[in-house]
Amino acid sequence: MSASSKSSTATVSAPEIHPTSIIDPGAYVPASCRIGPFCVIGPEVELGEHCELISHVALQGPATLGSHNRIFPFASVGLPPQDLKFQGENTRLEIGDHNLIREFVTIHRGTAGGGGVTRIGSHCLIMAYAHIAHDCVIGDHVIMANAATLAGHVTVEEWATVGALCPVHQFCRIGAYAYVGGGTTITQDVLPFSKTSAAREVRAYGVNALGLERRGFSKQRIAKIHHAYRLLLNSKLNTSQALAKLRAERNPGEDVAMLIRFIESSERGVIK
Repeated sequence: MSASSKSSTATVSAPEIHPTSIIDPGAYVPASCRIGPFCVIGPEVELGEHCELISHVALQGPATLGSHNRIFPFASVGLPPQDLKFQGENTRLEIGDHNLIREFVTIHRGTAGGGGVTRIGSHCLIMAYAHIAHDCVIGDHVIMANAATLAGHVTVEEWATVGALCPVHQFCRIGAYAYVGGGTTITQDVLPFSKTSAAREVRAYGVNALGLERRGFSKQRIAKIHHAYRLLLNSKLNTSQALAKLRAERNPGEDVAMLIRFIESSERGVIK
């Protein structure tokens, strides 16, 4: 359904729709919207003004989107929930205004047992490969980084950030203004205003000797790198002391010199 057919009081030009896209007659697409190539919009979908589907977007309803939303290629929005109890009930997706929904994002409609609606607020950034399951409620100004994954019935309050590769267990809540560090598995509610992260017990386990051999490094070159790593990782010297000792050594080799330059130029510190 075009904007002109929905309103009988004004004549409005047709929206910009690429000829390869398929728009169901039961969908409403205002004239200000742009629908790029190979998009599919199903029945009972209502877009707000100035929305853009860049290309290859699947959009199913019942779903209502506000104004100025941009949806990037291969996103799937408003499809049925991944819930074995779902039997085709009339459930919905509601999305606010000014959201960016990036590549390969999946957002599912609600379920009858979960209230029937998945809701997303306004001014959200949902990065590539993120997933928002059925019956989730997302507040305004939320950021979901790449591959952040929400199970069903999750609430993310306003201005919260869910880091990359974070799975969130069903029925959990992410409090307002919280920041969840990347790779953190969430199985309980996250406090508002908090920085919450999994333990970062990451360390260097020595030289990638086999990889260096495969790249053509001689045994002598690898031996010098091993020596530098022993000083850096296994001695009782701190980093500054180990670097000073390496610099004082005679002919440490270009590989060790590169290692020293790398450490000295680090702004965030190095993993040891």
